[in-house]
Amino acid sequence: MDLPEWLAPAHSGLTAYAELLAGAGVERGLIGPREVPRLWDRHLLNCAVVVDPESGLIPDGASVIDVGSGAGLPGLVWAIARPDLDIVLLEPLLRRATFLEEAVSILGLDRVRVVRGRAEECTLSAAVVTARAVAPLDRLLGWVARLVAPGGEVLALKGSSAAEEIAVAQAAGIAGTYELISCGVGIVEPPATVVRIRELQRPRSAKR
Repeated sequence: MDLPEWLAPAHSGLTAYAELLAGAGVERGLIGPREVPRLWDRHLLNCAVVVDPESGLIPDGASVIDVGSGAGLPGLVWAIARPDLDIVLLEPLLRRATFLEEAVSILGLDRVRVVRGRAEECTLSAAVVTARAVAPLDRLLGWVARLVAPGGEVLALKGSSAAEEIAVAQAAGIAGTYELISCGVGIVEPPATVVRIRELQRPRSAKR
């Protein structure tokens, strides 16, 4: 796998993580076996390109909360690619949280910690709050707004429905500055789609 120059130092860590996903991740039902052949393009690189230092999306040394981390996407990838970040993997399910704790230990990620819980109940905050494939944007923002530190942002990794989800969130009265960004053009196909929300105002209601 050819990686961009800035990501090359993370190759061994990403390879080790890919092996964990293809092994224990599949065995424990965290990812489907059909995902194994496309782990790099669809998952690892799709997450990694978001933290390219040249993109300026995430400042050096930023604190990050990965909501509903699941198998560790994007949080573990970001930790491997950007060891300057302090990352919390927030995951409510015991089975997934246990896998995350084991992965953090095996990969030697000393600036990552796993917290078992839901976003709505979490008392932590961070400069960057992220999530991938957790919920439609309007519901997601209702859950995570309280986690965003003053001056911080949400980076939601989305798919082809991103623009539609932005429209729904805005129609629901969720105020903030929305930006639709393509990351990794020329590196991964299709590029990663990120919705960046700054100046997010916490919605009055955040029902599941």
